[in-house]
Amino acid sequence: MARRTVKPGFAPFSDETGVQNVGGLSIENGTERIALHGSVEITRDRAGLAQARDLKRTVDAIVRALGSTDLPESVGEAPAEPTRKLRNPFA
Repeated sequence: MARRTVKPGFAPFSDETGVQNVGGLSIENGTERIALHGSVEITRDRAGLAQARDLKRTVDAIVRALGSTDLPESVGEAPAEPTRKLRNPFA
């Protein structure tokens, strides 16, 4: 059976650490953006119905959060991850 780790009370845009999983789809919370990675197969059975409901519950929470406040036109690009120099192991 597919992984189901949808937590009740998912609070979109409330932190930078929360992750929901529906099947192979990861929904990563953030204060400026929410990122979706992976995929999920919703099968025509009870397990598929449960996954579809989990996904809907999460997306509904995101839509409610977006609709409950004044939104800017755009939040801009995601900040680039900082780079650092590494020692060359072949030198």
